[in-house]
Amino acid sequence: MQLVIISGRSGSGKSAALHALEDLGYYAIDNLPASLLMPLAQQHQHQLSRLAVSIDARNLPSDLAAFPDLLQELALTGIQWHLVYLNASAKTLMERFSATRRRHPLTRDGQLSLFEAIEEEQRLLDPLASLASTTFDTTRLSVHELRSCITQQVGSTKQQPTTLLFQSFGFKRGVPLDADLLFDVRCLPNPYWDVNLRELTGLDARVQQFLAAQEATQAMQASIRTFVETWLQPYIDSNRSYITVGIGCTGGQHRSVYLAEQLGRDFAPLHADVKVRHRDLSSGPH
Repeated sequence: MQLVIISGRSGSGKSAALHALEDLGYYAIDNLPASLLMPLAQQHQHQLSRLAVSIDARNLPSDLAAFPDLLQELALTGIQWHLVYLNASAKTLMERFSATRRRHPLTRDGQLSLFEAIEEEQRLLDPLASLASTTFDTTRLSVHELRSCITQQVGSTKQQPTTLLFQSFGFKRGVPLDADLLFDVRCLPNPYWDVNLRELTGLDARVQQFLAAQEATQAMQASIRTFVETWLQPYIDSNRSYITVGIGCTGGQHRSVYLAEQLGRDFAPLHADVKVRHRDLSSGPH
């Protein structure tokens, strides 16, 4: 049986993710008490080929605390699981709750403000987040984009090799919450300060030539490549289906884009599934 567990903070898109899996033929259950996961999986292990459940902060705190042990028990019984964790910035979550006028599950007793509930929920879910096979930052994702990500990266996870994603971003727009590894390249010479390069990006030949000529850029690329080469297999062995390497500069237009492209080319011959994404460029994934 292929078991997918969806978790994450309220408002991060768990329902959309679960519906996407249901559309792929998974038997889907929302808000399952964690204590029922083992008997459910064992009872239907030979009847269901695909099972997807949502387990989140609506569970009893004691059940959430025991969740890591529960996953170990599942593995011992031969049931393979895939834990997907959805997250978004606190600001985005507050905006989503304000827009929908829904109550946060942890504010129902009236003791916590919305912001406090969002922060408390993160604390309660930390044991799950730390065990996630795949993490999505939905801060900048539409519902349709999230469904597409779930379909491509989770729905067929058993047939696909681990994906290695190099993602450029700009620190001024926030750090991507789904990055497994994060590298800050703001110390490199910045093409932005050359008026002839300012309006271009790291995808343009003139910017690429400028950065390739810098010794610091070459050294940074080599250092990141060595680090990722060293630790890629241990990450794969820890049940990751998607490994995101975040490369950040100030605006996410020049240095980070260039290095993400170069690293993608470096690893393409070494790994079966390598992708490059530029979060803060209008060109998007390619």
